[in-house]
Amino acid sequence: MLVLTSPTIQGKEITEYYGIVTGDALLGANLYKDLFSGVRDVVGGRTSKYEEELTNARNLALDSMIEEAEKKGANAIIGTRVSYHNLGGTMGNTIMVTIVGTAVSYQE
Repeated sequence: MLVLTSPTIQGKEITEYYGIVTGDALLGANLYKDLFSGVRDVVGGRTSKYEEELTNARNLALDSMIEEAEKKGANAIIGTRVSYHNLGGTMGNTIMVTIVGTAVSYQE
């Protein structure tokens, strides 16, 4: 599956638009507790375990979006955007990763 942030596919003709597809993943409060309770892997001022978990959440959201696009018959996703939301409040220190794009088919 071709996944692009651009609104077009350079040199290719988009033949079908299937609409918006999304993927979400959550990072729970336990991750924060584990990271900041004194057991941290800090390299150069960065918490590598946190970055690893954030990457995992982003990949889960991406996989979910791709699966939705495949079900619609798409072979590409254009206009892809990634956003991070701190749900706070009743959800504790939970971060939601959301990926959204437009599922399309293009002539290969």
